[in-house]
Amino acid sequence: MTTRRAARRVLIVLPERAHVMDVAGPAQVFTNAAEITDSSYDISYVAAAPLTTAHQGLGLVAPTRWPELQPGDLVLVPGWKTENSENSVEHPVGGLDGALLERIRAHWERGGQIASICAGALALAEAGILREQAATTHHDLVSTLAQCPGVTVAQDVLFTCAERLHTSAGIASGIDLCLHLVAHDHGPALAARVARTLVVPAWRSGNATQASVLLVHRDHMDDLVHRAQDILDDPTGRPLSLAQLAGRLEVSGRTLTRHFTRATGLTPQAYATAVRREHAALLHGQGWTWDAAARAVGYADARSLRSRRVHP
Repeated sequence: MTTRRAARRVLIVLPERAHVMDVAGPAQVFTNAAEITDSSYDISYVAAAPLTTAHQGLGLVAPTRWPELQPGDLVLVPGWKTENSENSVEHPVGGLDGALLERIRAHWERGGQIASICAGALALAEAGILREQAATTHHDLVSTLAQCPGVTVAQDVLFTCAERLHTSAGIASGIDLCLHLVAHDHGPALAARVARTLVVPAWRSGNATQASVLLVHRDHMDDLVHRAQDILDDPTGRPLSLAQLAGRLEVSGRTLTRHFTRATGLTPQAYATAVRREHAALLHGQGWTWDAAARAVGYADARSLRSRRVHP
């Protein structure tokens, strides 16, 4: 009997004068992931008052009781409208009250996961979480964040990710960060599918030094190619010829190749090979022999895997 994997809770803490997009962007990423994959995320909200007014004038209704959290759960603090970039970090305009900051700090101290969007990093600093940590925030608030004792401010990046601490520059980069977290939790194929539902590029940015094939080559808006990639992204499935793949998509091989190459820079066959090689390398890193890893992704042995061309 297979044990069903418990959903990871994502608790979004609503500050006063929150930016709607800082709340809605991450919420949509995790909600769409949960709709695609059962038991992946359970999204909830908490605030200091039953009704919190966003900077854009929208009323946000949320519980005021802090839920029970496990260390693996993620607490996310969206950004809010600050008066200007010179505000004191001890008394930022808007933001979270002391009780919520204490709850966030307690989750961190119990080994919990923490993320921030835009000015949310100021709340993490006020909670004492950013001491001896690297973090980023919106460019208008970088100088303010730099005043916090012990914080290493990462400038000109979309987001930062450490083992349990994740910060982003704001708005669109909050979506980038959350796609990164989905990729980390459930693999880049799911992150790519979520990005497609949002009609945004699926790249792994921030301070990551290497991006997955499944994310790098999803930076396009061609629906035919996305549908082809949905098929090819399974590295354990039976390899398909160009004719078989095109047949499943009800187009000619020539049409599919033209769209695919224009969107990704690779032919469908080269993309499929890159996906399978990447998965084989992942298995090898987990202790599999190269021959066993090659067989797991559809090749006779390691030599056959290495001999396949990736570039068009």
